[in-house]
Order: sequence, then structure tokens, then C-alpha cells
Amino acid sequence: MRILITNDDGIHAEGLNVLERIARTITDDIVIVAPETDQSGVAHSLSLNDPLRLRHVGPHRYAVKGTPTDCVIMGVRRIMRDNPPDLVLSGVNIGHNLAEDVTYSGTIAAAMEGTLLGIRSFALSQGYPPGQREQAPFDCAAAHAPKILARLIDQPLDAGILVNINFPSCAPEAVRGTSVTVQGRRDATYLELDERFDGRHNPYYWIGFSRQRSTPARGTDLEAIADQRISITPLRLDLTDEPSVTRLAADFA
Repeated sequence: MRILITNDDGIHAEGLNVLERIARTITDDIVIVAPETDQSGVAHSLSLNDPLRLRHVGPHRYAVKGTPTDCVIMGVRRIMRDNPPDLVLSGVNIGHNLAEDVTYSGTIAAAMEGTLLGIRSFALSQGYPPGQREQAPFDCAAAHAPKILARLIDQPLDAGILVNINFPSCAPEAVRGTSVTVQGRRDATYLELDERFDGRHNPYYWIGFSRQRSTPARGTDLEAIADQRISITPLRLDLTDEPSVTRLAADFA
């Protein structure tokens, strides 16, 4: 099996090294193609107005001046074009990708691109304690991901399906199990704009996120993580809402 590894935190991210170690429990045939810099929040974007710069960092390790989507395309269509990967792994992201995060996340987007290219793709994310980003317990993902990936690889998946895996912010032995979940939804009031002023008193803004206590819906990724469980969420590329198609088709008949 050949594996293409990427992320959205950048070529020097700790989570990328963790994912490489996880992947090596499956195979040693690995190629890493990751962004030069942090690309968190770029979603499924392509670099259409700027050239892609490719830098050889080390053996089977490359950096791309572009987005996670660019990295997957570069890996599949250029670096591995004569012997394409059987699997795309994206992560291990620092911070969860839950609920509406999947629409913003570069980590998820890389797995989406792999899926679009017909390659089985998984996204992995590790939570961390509030305000302690540098203390992310990657040993949790490192301990549990190999067994989870081994089981997922053996499972049949329909075309157009990727898998989003999130690990709770705790020690490996504190994990309370694994749940197959649906995508949750947060209260939209968690999104904030922090207004500040520069030296000339011109305003500028940071997008921020408030932390709120809430009761997540049953069966969701949010509930699983709140219960200190690993969340496995199959996601579909086809965003069509079929019930609305039926209703609208009747309205417009």
C-alpha cells in the first residue's frame, strides 16, 4: 500500500510527524506533501492566481507553497503520478474538526480532494485543553489511530465518501471508547469579531470563537468528544439535499 500524507498546519507541524509514525504502522511506502506554512481555515481552496512552488525537504518529503488541496493534487498528479497512492491521510490536525468546522478545515479539504481523485481518504484531528494549544496530547492519536485505520481500511466505502476522525483531549488510557457519529451543529453565536486598533487608531479585526457550555445532540461528533470518545464521521462529497429536491421538483413541475 502507498500512502500520501498531508495536512493544513504546515510542513513543520508536530502533528505531521505523528501522522507519519501512524502511517508507518501500515506501510513504509509513504510520501509527504504538505504546505510551506500554516493553511488552517482555507477550506477546499485552489491556488489559481499564483504558481505552486515545490520544495524537496528530505527523502520522500516535499513542501508546497499552496493550500492542502494543492498539496494533494501535486502529490497525486506530479510526485506520485507513475505510482499513485492507495490512501490519503490528512493531519494530525492540532485541534478538533467537528460540526461546521468541516466546511472551513483545510485538513478535511485535503481528504475531500483525495476522495475526488478516487483515492480512499481519512482526516485525523487531535483536541487540546482550552487555551493550551501547545499541550495537545498527540499521544492519544498516536496510540489509537493505527488500530482504527486498520479497521477502516478493511471496510468497504462508497465512492465519494471520506472519513473524519477526531481524538479527544485526554491521555490514551482515558479514552472511553469509539463512536461512529453524524456531523453536529454548534450555536452560531460562538463566532465573534474582536475589534482592535493600530498605532494610527485605525480599526482591524480578528475572527475569534467563544467557548460555551452546551448539550450536544445525541449521536453527533460533538457529543462523542464531550464524552471523551473518539469520533468517526463518514462525510459525503455530494451535498445535495434529496428531500428538498423532491419537494422543489413538485413545486416547479
